Amino acid sequence: MSTPELHDVSCVVVAGPDTDALEQSVRSVLDQTMGNVEAVVVDPGADGPARAAAQALAADQPHRVRLVRAPSPMSVGASRNLGLDAARGRYVIVLGDGELLERHACRNLFDAARTTGADLVAGRWTRLTAGGKKERGPGWHPQLHARTRSVENLADVPELVARDSLVTGFCVRRDFLRTARLRYAEDLAHSEVLFGVEAAVGARGITLVPNLITTHRAEPDPARETPAIAEANDRVAGLLITLGRLDLCDRRERAFLVDHVLPCARTFPQLTAEARRRATAGLAPHLEGRVDTRALDALEPVERVCVRLLAECDTDGVLAAAYALGRPGTVVSELTEWEGKVYWRAHGLDDPRVREVLDVSELGHQHRTLGEVRLLNRLTRCGVEGGKAVLEGQVVLPGGLVPDRPPLTAWLDVRVRGTGRRGFRVPVEEVHYDGGAVVWRATVGLTAPLRDVGIRDRPWEPQLQLGAGGQDITTELVAEQETVGTGHGLTVTGTNRLELRLAPRHRAARTARAALHYATHFRPARKVRLRLRALRKRWGRLSGKAFKVRVYRRVLRRLPVSKGSVVFESHTGKCYGDSPRAVHQEILDRGLRLRCVWSYGASAEGFPDSARLVPRWSWRYLWALGRAEFWIDNQGFPHALAKPRHTTYLQTWHGSAYKRMGFDEARLKTQNAPQRERLQEAVDRFDHFLVRSEHDVNTLARAYGIADERLLRCGYPRNDSLVAARARDESSGRFPRPSVAAELGIPDHKTVVLYAPTFRGLPSGNKPVRLPLDVRGFADRFGDTHVLLVRAHYMEAASLPACPPGTVADVSAHHDVSELLCLADVLVTDYSSIMFDFALLDRPLVHFAPDLDAYAAERGSYFALRDDAGGPVVETEEELLRVLATLKQTDGAWAEARRAFAVRFGAYDQGRAAAGVVDALFGERFGNSERFGNTEKRDGA
Repeated sequence: MSTPELHDVSCVVVAGPDTDALEQSVRSVLDQTMGNVEAVVVDPGADGPARAAAQALAADQPHRVRLVRAPSPMSVGASRNLGLDAARGRYVIVLGDGELLERHACRNLFDAARTTGADLVAGRWTRLTAGGKKERGPGWHPQLHARTRSVENLADVPELVARDSLVTGFCVRRDFLRTARLRYAEDLAHSEVLFGVEAAVGARGITLVPNLITTHRAEPDPARETPAIAEANDRVAGLLITLGRLDLCDRRERAFLVDHVLPCARTFPQLTAEARRRATAGLAPHLEGRVDTRALDALEPVERVCVRLLAECDTDGVLAAAYALGRPGTVVSELTEWEGKVYWRAHGLDDPRVREVLDVSELGHQHRTLGEVRLLNRLTRCGVEGGKAVLEGQVVLPGGLVPDRPPLTAWLDVRVRGTGRRGFRVPVEEVHYDGGAVVWRATVGLTAPLRDVGIRDRPWEPQLQLGAGGQDITTELVAEQETVGTGHGLTVTGTNRLELRLAPRHRAARTARAALHYATHFRPARKVRLRLRALRKRWGRLSGKAFKVRVYRRVLRRLPVSKGSVVFESHTGKCYGDSPRAVHQEILDRGLRLRCVWSYGASAEGFPDSARLVPRWSWRYLWALGRAEFWIDNQGFPHALAKPRHTTYLQTWHGSAYKRMGFDEARLKTQNAPQRERLQEAVDRFDHFLVRSEHDVNTLARAYGIADERLLRCGYPRNDSLVAARARDESSGRFPRPSVAAELGIPDHKTVVLYAPTFRGLPSGNKPVRLPLDVRGFADRFGDTHVLLVRAHYMEAASLPACPPGTVADVSAHHDVSELLCLADVLVTDYSSIMFDFALLDRPLVHFAPDLDAYAAERGSYFALRDDAGGPVVETEEELLRVLATLKQTDGAWAEARRAFAVRFGAYDQGRAAAGVVDALFGERFGNSERFGNTEKRDGA
């Protein structure tokens, strides 16, 4: 007989050992904004303070808190089943130990369930991190729970069962639990993993909501928990195989490696040797025989090796791989080169399956010299003898780096951390080769005559300087805490770097140190520190953007105009390039009497000495903008800065449009009115807007609401050099190449391919993007005859793999893209506006667009690229490589389409755009009549 439904939602809480956590969990249930909610507290049957706390909670709220007692001690899974049996709500939520319900959680879940009739409704959850100081949710949550939606087929949301999404943060219809006979596995330590998947595959309807449901999920302990989670994962895999869901099973296996196995391996440097051994022994049985190429394909080379070593129960090997995971690019093993490839080790290469996993050629270590490579220098012994630290270590040194084994020199540089100053040098007493490693020994004194300059106790970092055959390399010392121990002035950081804390050597030094400590820590000094902290906080507010904007609006933009002053900016200060640079150069060539100011972002490197430079958002920047007579940029000065009445603003823009822009964008159409008004106010500052064809007029100008009288139909000044380059090609050929070829070390016999993909949105954490093109595959196939120049979008940074010298170069930091276009023989792009500029050169253009349909559907487009492109459109890497290999034979078929493409999108680019802009903007006010004399001088030079 089923229990009658007396509540809308029942929340099951199992009493754990932490009474405070139990009380907080129950309190989060009672504090729900939805009233008809009960808390079912399960006493698992063990004596202790939790039993008394559970009884007190039930006595305090007898109508909303019910206590269910276990007849004898039982597992967490069995205790949860006891709570499910006792629940009286229409829907049931189960909270883990210490988990809290967000205040509106029950209302959000119940409303969604009542609206859709789903058996299961799931939302987001967060877990503790950083030692319990922070919380965050899994990385896959934002996409999975982006909006409220009903799920008909798990194939549409594979992450729901492929990842541990349903371990908490969901409710289940109680009738469904009864009819499906869903129970927690009583013999699993992490039974919630299997329960969530069983609920998902059995539910008649699933609804996902974007709301946060559960917080304070316990911080993971990978080394201790992963073997138990692996057992639960085995059960899940068996269930999916039984149901015939092999696709979900494969995804589950890959996710298990990424979410649990690799995080466990990453903790090895922080574990003791015994803890590492237990973790390896616990995981190996679950990985053995299941580490196939399908599960490993999505992993990076070191990650693949790490999983393989875990499956082999190679604890020391996993420790070395963990150091490589934490220090990308570091050589941690004796690499072996065989049949043109580089492998992690020599053992096991007879098996082709093992070779596939151990192949680490794409790390590029074979292309680096000793001075360029990072080597792992791990302490093998650390002891203190007579006030001195005896350090012994081993540096991994593959034979390929120093094949002839030259004599070694070594010493320790001991520096103060964070200052860059060299403290002192310690000779290395012993250093010699030992197989594929260098073994060394040194003794470091743990005292110093005086402390380092400053009032803080600064740690000192020893680094080993190793020399061999005229090449030098610096290696940091890493160690496990177990090796170093505690006390004696030696410590290990959270990233396993060795640190020293030097004690004063003489009485005078000790006395001075004690006096300084007292002077900086007694009560008046503490008050002074608090006052200084408050002053720094106030100064921070005064130097913040909000305060600067107020001062700019109220004071600076009302100041008198500085006649003849021009503020230039390119790509929000990221570079000295594009059309603003071309206009600036025209001003210099004419000798106009203008005072030019350039803004820069992170660095002023590469900006001209002929102009005054100001950091973006500095007070000097705001002063210059407030008094300038002219603003010139290609993207937009900060929207919050209104243009002064005396200023003329030239917006050169940064490219013609393929994707929808401005108010044509879907995301802008869904914004509220104030957001759209702010953008319109920013655009209304433009006095002149450059266009290079009627396509720009019908797209950009219309999309931003720019009136026709503000348009300058003269083309882009940055493209004057492209028009000139095409004229040179037609009159005298392609050689000699531009000077940038020599700067990049490109020989004349190689074909230059410029790869410039468009902006696709910043990845999480602003990390470098992964390019759609396999750069290493290109280098392997065309490295002898081609050079690939990679130009990431100015709002992104690309991470390139190590490739053979002279095959691939990252030119993303090059200031002027026009110089790169003049150098390139072929352009490979997708939807970037660079395609419209390159077409002016009448050189081969290839569109590599693997996500063309998805991109066009998401962003929208102004024309069909497949129909109107100026070159072949390919969607796979194999197609791209095939096109590049046969380009000489097939490019002629695209000549007419490419010229039509250039005419359609660059009709006004005639090579005199910079001159036209200067004429229109400055006239003859600033010495423009001197132009012809300057031109004659240049021609005669």
